[in-house]
Amino acid sequence: MGRRRQQALDTKKLWDENPAEIPLKKSRKRAVVLVTVIFFGFAVIVLRLVGLMVMDHDRLSKRAAQQYNQERTLKPQRGVIWDRKMREMAANIEVDSLYAVPKQIEDTRNLTRTLAPFIKISSKDLNMTLLKKRNRNFIWLERQMDPGRAVKVAELRKRMKYKGINFVQESKRYYPKGHTASHVVGFTNIDNKGIAGLELMYDKYLKGEVSSVSVSRDARGNSLARDIKEGISGNNIILTIDEGIQYIVERELSKAIKEWEAKAAVAIMMDPGTGQILAMANWPTYDPNNAGKSKAYARRNRGITDLYEPGSTFKTVLAAAALEEGVVELDEMFDVSKGYIVVGGKAVRDTHKNETLTFQEIIQKSSNVGAVQVGLRLGNEKYYDYIKRFGFGEKSGIDYPGEVKGILRDTGKWSGTSIAALSIGQEIGTTPLQILRAYAAIANKGVLMKPYIVSDIISPSGEVLKRVTPEIERQVVSMDTAETVKDILKMVVEEGGTARKAYVQGNLVAGKTGTAQIFDTKAGRYSRNRYVSSFVGFVPADDPKLALIVAVYEPQGGSYGGIVAAPVFRRIIENTFSYMDVPMEKHENRILLVSRNR
Repeated sequence: MGRRRQQALDTKKLWDENPAEIPLKKSRKRAVVLVTVIFFGFAVIVLRLVGLMVMDHDRLSKRAAQQYNQERTLKPQRGVIWDRKMREMAANIEVDSLYAVPKQIEDTRNLTRTLAPFIKISSKDLNMTLLKKRNRNFIWLERQMDPGRAVKVAELRKRMKYKGINFVQESKRYYPKGHTASHVVGFTNIDNKGIAGLELMYDKYLKGEVSSVSVSRDARGNSLARDIKEGISGNNIILTIDEGIQYIVERELSKAIKEWEAKAAVAIMMDPGTGQILAMANWPTYDPNNAGKSKAYARRNRGITDLYEPGSTFKTVLAAAALEEGVVELDEMFDVSKGYIVVGGKAVRDTHKNETLTFQEIIQKSSNVGAVQVGLRLGNEKYYDYIKRFGFGEKSGIDYPGEVKGILRDTGKWSGTSIAALSIGQEIGTTPLQILRAYAAIANKGVLMKPYIVSDIISPSGEVLKRVTPEIERQVVSMDTAETVKDILKMVVEEGGTARKAYVQGNLVAGKTGTAQIFDTKAGRYSRNRYVSSFVGFVPADDPKLALIVAVYEPQGGSYGGIVAAPVFRRIIENTFSYMDVPMEKHENRILLVSRNR
């Protein structure tokens, strides 16, 4: 108290001496405090501005752009896939996709309760999704709805006056032929990106270039400017596949599957003179419009991606090599009377016992014992060289994804029994396409062609961007050797041959049967009841227009290629010639074929 009293007396004394000085000092103090506060506040603002303009510049600029500039990507029309006669194998349709703007939805519980049954999602899950993403401006609810449900949702939205949900149209890939040629064409995902088959192989040509629309808006959301980047539709492709022939091949393959209760089957048809693939069928099959509902094994193109031991169909390669090297004569006799031959300590047996056979009859009757004798004459190195010449152990180069090169070991890795095994089509892994290609070379005067499925790539304006022409790989054997082998293969379908059921009335057929045991990896030996039954050949034999392979995997109640596969070959050829309207003419006591439409 004494101290305060003393201060009061001092103030009074100062006031008495100079009454105007006290308010002036107080004003100065207030001014200093005020200036300090203002300066400090200004410093804070400056520092904050520096932070915003320098440190957070990129982040804020991006955020502002998002708020005032909105860009929408518009996907282009995917290119059309046509067969060789310009019939659509893959096209596009416009469908509705449902989206939501969670920010605009006021009552998520009520909306989800009525909407969920139409979009195949529980009300609880849909409500949780909308709440979890409530700050988002856009989320998909269902892409590419089927028309029926889209109409019901549109009616519900209008009746309930729901805000925050709407439709946008998208282009959806559509396969008008369903499962026909599904393994060839392939399919896309929901974003129209190629996933399998030619859709994958030629995706860069088919997908086109995206377009976009950029819209600038003011703070109130009003449009200020619009920048449009035009997209380019995808290119179209034309196949060598004939949809009509493809249908015939698939139909007959399906019949064979049912008749023999088989596990799988493959059939491929080729023009031997050009390498064009006219049909390629597999069973099991699938519908590319609903590819997600199919099993992976049903989508495999076994003709290109799966290996098997070809069995006796491989004897044609042996015959061509032996004739080209001159180690056998056509009418030379071979003793096969024992019914077996031992090589490297293992016995190779014939299915049917014979006494003596000419070289031609070894192929005609498919004698294993005779084939091994021929192989031993030819020798490891020469035989290996011809196997490579015919394209085995390497990819054919066909324009299709996932092709495998097969299994062919170097001669340095052969065992004492390998020459015998390879003489009858064992110890080698091939694809059906590789076998067909080798036969097509025989049909084509010894010339091996590169197979292909796409013949043309066409721009949206109709300009031909790329045209594929037949490509010769190499001369495998001489023309004379090819003609001689062709004559031998005719005998296989004649009386006394193993493929009488492949005979086509009025047409000469050249071909060979195959009955290959499947190797049981668990047992470590060839199965006694699991086979691949096949027939491969070409017609008309004297002027080949079509080469065809049919392979049936694990048929029940039969195993021989001449019984299981040869009849399928015949039915496919007969129906194909009828479809192509191929006339038959009698000339010099023989029926000749002249194709008006290759």
